[in-house]
Amino acid sequence: QVQLVESGGGLVQPGGSLRLSCAASGSIFSINTMAWYRQTPGKERELVAVITSGGSTNYADSVKGRFTISRDNIKNTMYLQMNSLKPEDTAVYYCNAWVAFWTERDKYLEVWGQGTLVTVSS
Repeated sequence: QVQLVESGGGLVQPGGSLRLSCAASGSIFSINTMAWYRQTPGKERELVAVITSGGSTNYADSVKGRFTISRDNIKNTMYLQMNSLKPEDTAVYYCNAWVAFWTERDKYLEVWGQGTLVTVSS
């Protein structure tokens, strides 16, 4: 099995910075695309940023220029550096990954983390 463990969430003031981490563990053969999503009450889960296995990235318009997604393929860990945070960035942030296992190396399955709360408030 595979597990995504998130860390780095918390309370931060507007204009501040926060760095989220997502570590994947288990019988992993490879990880393809990874992404960060976020969700607030009454809204659909929103794609924040995505990064391919080769390092190509895309961002939601609302976070462009402020957030940076990255990954360490050796450690199977993904990061989200969040700068110039705004109150509207407050949400539960979820780690998402497409993972292939040793037993079936050509089949990628979608895996989600439990989510970590980011609160931007003064």
